[in-house]
Formats: sequence, structure tokens, C-alpha cells
Amino acid sequence: MFAEVLPTAAQQPRLVAFNDELAGVLGLDSAALRGSAVEYLSGNQLLPGAHPIAQAYAGHQFGSFNPGLGDGRALLLGEIVDPHGRRFDIGLKGSGRTPFSRGGDGRATIAPVLREYLMGEAMHALGIPTTRALAAVVTSDVVMRRRPEPGAILTRIASSHLRVGTFQYFAARQQSEQVARLIGYALARHGVVAGIDGDVDPSATPALQLLQSVVARQARLVAQWMAVGFVHGVMNTDNCTISGETIDYGPCAFVEPYDLNAVFSSIDESGRYAFGNQPGVAGWNMARLAEALLPQISDDSDRAVALATAAVETYRPEFERAYLSELRRKLGLVSQRDGDQALADDWLAMLGDHRVDLTQAWRLLSFVHSADGLDGDDTQVRGLFSEPSIADGWLSRYVQRCAMEPTPGRRAAMLATNPLFIARNEHVETALDAAVQGDYAPFERLLAVLSDPFTEQPGDADLATPSQPRFLQTFRTFCGT
Repeated sequence: MFAEVLPTAAQQPRLVAFNDELAGVLGLDSAALRGSAVEYLSGNQLLPGAHPIAQAYAGHQFGSFNPGLGDGRALLLGEIVDPHGRRFDIGLKGSGRTPFSRGGDGRATIAPVLREYLMGEAMHALGIPTTRALAAVVTSDVVMRRRPEPGAILTRIASSHLRVGTFQYFAARQQSEQVARLIGYALARHGVVAGIDGDVDPSATPALQLLQSVVARQARLVAQWMAVGFVHGVMNTDNCTISGETIDYGPCAFVEPYDLNAVFSSIDESGRYAFGNQPGVAGWNMARLAEALLPQISDDSDRAVALATAAVETYRPEFERAYLSELRRKLGLVSQRDGDQALADDWLAMLGDHRVDLTQAWRLLSFVHSADGLDGDDTQVRGLFSEPSIADGWLSRYVQRCAMEPTPGRRAAMLATNPLFIARNEHVETALDAAVQGDYAPFERLLAVLSDPFTEQPGDADLATPSQPRFLQTFRTFCGT
């Protein structure tokens, strides 16, 4: 299931970012790691107990199956158990070639490494399950991408690196024993999760329990992406985790003007992974996982297909339930009423029709409410539209709906749900461009506000401003390879 590989030596590694908060969560000695462990964080020396491996996996890439992928520039150093008994992977990304590199150099450059660092921390602060960065190291190695760029290595933390593609790799080779071992390991590591229909059936085979759990996790994850406007950019099955965490921040971005057709990835020419396509793609990925697990679900092929189909078909209602729950929270609604779906849908449609900034719209909607009631100020949210009266009809419906459940502190709850700061694309690119030139101050400033996205921060208001329209017209992201 893996190849044993040692990291390639990095030249003159230097620590440029270290996540003290995450180190504390993991129970690591932050001061020691900051002070002397750059050799460990670059792969030049192995951490005590490390046994580096490159994991094998397959994957559907833009809909086409590739049976042999694997970690081409990543190494799993080992696992750590935090003070609460939770198990995490510690790995390097950009640490050199592996048997799965397929002709690539196995390296990473500073801009994609710091993008992943920023995005992971931004998503974590928004409460969205994600892998995270422990450290970023820059080296004197020169790596060729669109131009020569400084080499870099990311230290990544995840609850595991098991992917849909991990199961596909062995299923494609009809290695049923390995698939069964993976199922047992995944369940032991991540447990089972109740779906929309209630608890997982304890009489179901382990494979079916795993499928039901992963479907529920992915539905809830993508609902959270859609609520904040996150676009993953490359939702191949090898980038779809069993744990339900966001992984592999390559050509990712946030939508600014609300647009379901938004595509930022330079390689997504067909728009397969457009913002609004993400819920459907995740369901498609779940069907691919089901195919890989069929022989383990039941010895009777017809029964296996029926059970797997039923499990996959829970994805859409689970997503819709989770997404509406996210939207209710953002609207400041506590109870469930029949018209809530239409109210949320009409709000988003109005934002899309008039290309209104999604994050600003949600944030300013909070001020429709005063600290204790409904007599707040709707001037700011109305001012987002070219003609303020455009929003009047919907705002009237919204105020009437809120009046059905008077909720003290609604504004405060909404301000703690709707962020002021997201990783806006122009600010991210400005910070990364500066880092390529050796200036990390813009990165550090942006990281600080993204780590506390709901709080107004004096002196940093400019980082809440939308990207300029002319920037967004040509903005594209790249996968880093």
C-alpha cells in the first residue's frame, strides 16, 4: 500500500512560517521545533520514530480514471497522538521524488506552499474540516514551474490521508484482501457517522457502514464549502478524503461576486469543478467509492448494487439538509419553517443576478438587526446593489420571517457566523508574489486576519475589501505541479 522513501536533501532550509497554535493542539514543544528543527521540517533529518512512506492511490481526474497515482511529492513521516488521544498524520509535501512521481520533480515552490498554509488556516478558522499546515520551509533549491521559483516544503497535518482513490487503487487490481484491510483500518481510525436516516445500521457489513459514513461526511463538508463560497478547483477522487476533511489546496479560491459558474483553475477548461457543480461532483465521487466497495458490501452482486445505490442516494438529501442548516445559521434563524428554503434560495439568486459580493452581503445582513431586536440598519446591505430598492422586497420578507422568532442577540450570532475576512483572491496573490521575492510580511499579515475572520481588526480593514473587478477578470490559479 506504500513505498518506503527517504526525503531528498534540501539545500539551506529556512523556516518561514510555524503554526504555534497547532503545535500546542498536538502537544508538541513549539519552542524546540521553532528553534532547532528546521532540519526535521525540511526532511534533512528524520523525526524520532519517523518511518517515511509514499502512499499508493488511484483516482478519477476530471472524470477519467487513472489507476496509478500515489504520493508523487509527499511523504507520510508518521503518526502522532495528541493529548486528547486523537491520532494525526504528519507529512511533508515537496520533499522530492517518489516511485509515484511519474516523471515529476517531487518538489514544491514557495507560493503554492504558502497558499496551502493560508487556505488551510482560513478554512479551520471558519470551522470547516481541513488538513492544516504545521510549518513552511523555504530552500535555496530552484524549482522550475512557469518560471524559476524558490523551492519550499510544507509540513501537513491530517486526521488521515486516506482517499477515495486509495480504495480505487486496490479495487482496480481486484485485490479484495487489501480493500478489506483498508475498510477495517478506516473504520477503526475514523469511526462511523450517522446520516440523514439516523444511525448507521449495525448489522450492515463494514464496507456499507464505511460508505454510509463517508457519504454523510462529504455531504456536510461540501455544504460548508458552498455556504462560504469556497471553490476547491480539482475535486478528483484522489482529492476526496475518507475523513471528510478538505485536502490538497491547489487551484482553489473563494468566489467574491456570487457566481455558481465561477471557475478559477487554469486546467478546468470545461468547468467541471465550477463552484455550483461541487455538490454534484461530490455525489459522483461517492458513487465511485461505492463501486470500489461493491464486492465487500455483499457476496450477492445484485444485493451489493442495491445497498450501495441506497447509500449513495442519501447524499443529495443529506447535502440539502446540511446546506439549509448552514444557510439558516447565516440568516440568524433558529427554528425551522417551511418557507426557509425559498427565502435562502431567493437571497442567493438575487446576489447572483446582480453580482453582489457574497461575503459582504452576508456580513452586512447582520446589521439589519439591532443588538436586541429588528430595528437595525438595512442601508449597508441595500447599498451593495446598483439600485438599493432591488433588495427591498426580499428584505421585507426576511424581517417578517425573523419576527416569527424574536431572538435576542441575533446580530451578535450572525456576526460570529458570517466572516468579515476571507482569503480574497487579490490579497492572496499579492502576499504570495511578495513571498516569492523574499518578503513574508504581507503573508504574515493576511494569515493573522484569516485566523480570526469574524473580528474587526483595526488597521486591517483593507484586507476585507473585494478584489478589483479587472483583477478577477483574468485571475487563474495553478495546481503547483
